[in-house]
Amino acid sequence: MADDVFDEFLLGGELPVRRLGLGTGGLVGPGYCGPRGTRTEARALLLSAVERGVTLIDTADNYGPGLAEELIAEALHPYGERLVVATKGGVVRTGPDRWHAAGRPEQLRAMCEASLRRLRSESIGLYQLHRFDPAVPEAEQLGALAQLRAEGKIRHIGLDTVSAGQLRRALEVVPVAAVQNPYNLLDRSSAEVLALCAARGIAFLPYYPLGSGALARESAAAVAAVAAGHRAAPGQIALAWLLHHSPVLCPTPGTGSLPHLAENLDAAQIRLTPQELSGLEALGE
Repeated sequence: MADDVFDEFLLGGELPVRRLGLGTGGLVGPGYCGPRGTRTEARALLLSAVERGVTLIDTADNYGPGLAEELIAEALHPYGERLVVATKGGVVRTGPDRWHAAGRPEQLRAMCEASLRRLRSESIGLYQLHRFDPAVPEAEQLGALAQLRAEGKIRHIGLDTVSAGQLRRALEVVPVAAVQNPYNLLDRSSAEVLALCAARGIAFLPYYPLGSGALARESAAAVAAVAAGHRAAPGQIALAWLLHHSPVLCPTPGTGSLPHLAENLDAAQIRLTPQELSGLEALGE
């Protein structure tokens, strides 16, 4: 696999991002509510990620809620030309691990404009519909995003937690630059969506790339043997596998720890052999 393909992806066919990015769920408290640590610590982690070459930072308006976006702006604004901040709207958080979809066009517009204010930006590089609201026609939700894109408030549109059928229908209405679905060494349930993304040149940002931390501790013989051979942590192997598995996979693992951030980003340097890949692929069977 060529290094340029391994390291970068053209979001929307025109916006280059490093394939291994940073998620910001680890900057807020349990259940995505309130702070985790101090604002100074969060800013230091964001700055360290960018200094290490991260160009894709994934967040959401309901992380905190609002807090993660504020921290990104405090640490990184004004943003460099190569930095893409991806955020999400369409979900209202009412407490730790409690939320509901809110996809009426006027709600999506208000959420997007609130994110713009918190991020101190005139345009969002990638704006993702966090969930389709089952009470609102899909076309109306997509139409609201298309209008925001036409106004320049959104550069690219993404979708979070969608089926292959939903993605196909969405592509008939708007250009979709990215999808976020669960995908990792042990969870291949979105394989059909990944195949569609690969065929259409759509970025796939796998959420829970480390299986909510389980893969960072994975003791399966295949993972342990590969990790030992590379003098790496199991979580690094899990991330390296994603980068090898498909050129459209762009993992954005989250963390609130500087050492864990460094460990995650070092995974981009690991090159797996065909034999190692074969053993890891078997874990999902």
